[in-house]
Amino acid sequence: MAWRITSLLLNLAHALDHLMLLVFATAVAAIAREFGVGRWEDLMPYTTGAFVMFGIGSFPSGRLGDLWDRRAMMLVYFFGVGGSALLIALTQNVWQLALALGVMGAFASIYHPVGIPMLLRHTSKPGITIGINGMAGNLGIAAAAISTGFFIQYADWRTAFIVPGVLSIACGLLFMKFAPVEDGAPAKRSVRQIELPPATRNKVFLVMTMLAVTSSILFNFTINGNGELLKTRLPILVEQPALLGMLLALVYGLSSLSQLAVGRLIDRFPIRNVMLGIIVCQGPIFLLAAFSQGWTLYLAMIIFMVLVFSSLPFTDAIIARYVDDSIRSRVSGMRLAVSFGVSSMAVWALGPVVKAAGFGFALLALAAVAVCSLLITWQLPDERSIRSASAAHSPQTA
Repeated sequence: MAWRITSLLLNLAHALDHLMLLVFATAVAAIAREFGVGRWEDLMPYTTGAFVMFGIGSFPSGRLGDLWDRRAMMLVYFFGVGGSALLIALTQNVWQLALALGVMGAFASIYHPVGIPMLLRHTSKPGITIGINGMAGNLGIAAAAISTGFFIQYADWRTAFIVPGVLSIACGLLFMKFAPVEDGAPAKRSVRQIELPPATRNKVFLVMTMLAVTSSILFNFTINGNGELLKTRLPILVEQPALLGMLLALVYGLSSLSQLAVGRLIDRFPIRNVMLGIIVCQGPIFLLAAFSQGWTLYLAMIIFMVLVFSSLPFTDAIIARYVDDSIRSRVSGMRLAVSFGVSSMAVWALGPVVKAAGFGFALLALAAVAVCSLLITWQLPDERSIRSASAAHSPQTA
């Protein structure tokens, strides 16, 4: 029972992680008006620090998760994210806001390299576990869209940070009560990692990291820009933030369900085949969206977000399959530091690019990134060759 509650809280933590990082993107126009910033595009670069810290903070978070204690790190996460959300609600100008968002990004960086390995240690079906966890995270994005829209329309943008901040602190108290104390640091446990020749291992990790970069660019650019994209292509939403929030929540809610299907496919079929089948569709749908307007654009948005969300579990699945639990947080932290460190520039560029060239150009750029994802995925060795290389390299076969 204690582990079931812990597992539920770990999945809820993933939802909170994405929710907190996306409140700003949904509320950016309202915040810009209150702080006297001319356009929402001019305010977007101030959130870059949150995503930079989210990325580079993953490396030390992963090290502490392996070398210290994952349970303790999750407590730091819950209380840190909650406290920083309340701090954001108290800000009075753009520089205070940028600093507070950066602090929140640092605490938010703990979850992925610590919470997901903590979940995977207790499962025999990593694919569906990753799928459920991914769905929970992306339902957090949906919750950010709908809750922030309602709070802006019926209260204010500060309430949109206060409510999930208090919820995070409450979850931390529950986690403190129910999460079992771990049997020592993960790094001190015996290693059961699959043995791969150095060349194969390096290629798998390089492909995984490069794919994480392109996937994170698509993810960060879309979830931070979709609200303003809809207002540009569906002008009736400009003065209806609650309706905009509901439409975005529907997009993210439907898209998150795709991760359950991907999780099941990962457990049953080779990862590379599943990846190629999904990623090959991303470029064409971004191309279609670039030239779409109105409700046609909204339909295209649902499809491209399904494809973006469907591609997110792959790097975690590769880590689960080929990296032992004793070093899993550090590997995940390094991967996230690189991918989110690079893709945070997409958040910084969103406002200036759209202001200078429009959303059509931005969507064409995302189509080009999707093509890069396909070329990278094509380089991943198939699992039969990986197993053969592992068998040949294993000491038992010598």
